Amino acid sequence: MIEKDTNLEDQALNDVIGKIEKGARIATRKASDVALIAVSKTRGADEIRPLLDAGHRIFGENRVQEAMEKWPGLKADYPDVELHMIGQLQSNKAAEAVALFDYIHALDRLSLVKALAKEMQRQDRQIPCFLQVNVGEESQKGGCDIEALPQLLEQAREAGIMVAGLMAIPPGDTNPAPYFALLAKLARDNGLDGLSMGMSGDFEAAIKLGASHIRVGTAL
Repeated sequence: MIEKDTNLEDQALNDVIGKIEKGARIATRKASDVALIAVSKTRGADEIRPLLDAGHRIFGENRVQEAMEKWPGLKADYPDVELHMIGQLQSNKAAEAVALFDYIHALDRLSLVKALAKEMQRQDRQIPCFLQVNVGEESQKGGCDIEALPQLLEQAREAGIMVAGLMAIPPGDTNPAPYFALLAKLARDNGLDGLSMGMSGDFEAAIKLGASHIRVGTAL
């Protein structure tokens, strides 16, 4: 665990890590099996450095262009950083995403499968991807329909994409646990282990239901 520090950002990180450890204990899991993705969208490089200096190395961004403006320099200073694309990704940004990111969390349609697979082959870089599922059947959110998941998984694998697991964002203002449980079941049914689920307000519930990656911004 990262050593305690009086710096505000570091203390927030310590608090989140403590909650991860508590949630993992309740679920009889290892805290080390849960990857904490610090969501750094809208944060400048100077705001991110305190977490980097505290030892944290896993970060998430929502927009390719914003990430390109700050992360090449940060990665040069902290070469062991693991950068995750957690927002919706346009197919025309596939080249930049493959070049910059280490994981992609929102693969949700065939056109993006094709664009990413083409760029991974061209750049000779394999990027593990999570398939996003619209578990709440919300028209305003990304993610494939639940019924379309097996087909999308097959298309991704046929294209040579390494599928790391499933990702979802439950509907707001509701109990997220049933949606986390649903995503976990869909992963099991499709032979997948990774579960990217849980954010600042609900990551403890997500950990109890099997999350392998949580995406935390506000709490940090």
